[in-house]
Amino acid sequence: MSPEIRHDRARHRFEARVEGVACVLDYLLDQHVMTVTHTVVPEAVGGRGIAAELTREAMDTARKEGWKVVPACSYAQAWMQRHPEYADLRA
Repeated sequence: MSPEIRHDRARHRFEARVEGVACVLDYLLDQHVMTVTHTVVPEAVGGRGIAAELTREAMDTARKEGWKVVPACSYAQAWMQRHPEYADLRA
């Protein structure tokens, strides 16, 4: 079951709570470019695809908003390489 992901626009963050544990993807927004800076899923809830869900939600939001994406964190970079259907979003 996929976690419920909340987009906190004010804090530039996508977050999910899994078993009470906060999982986040942080980004910076400059003009229409979203730079993914940080993806964190604590070990206690790791290995469930939560980081992938957070990243997909961020990419889908970028597409909907007309933003380009810079995957500055290593996880986002690897995720984009595995998902060429999002290659058009690269800044």
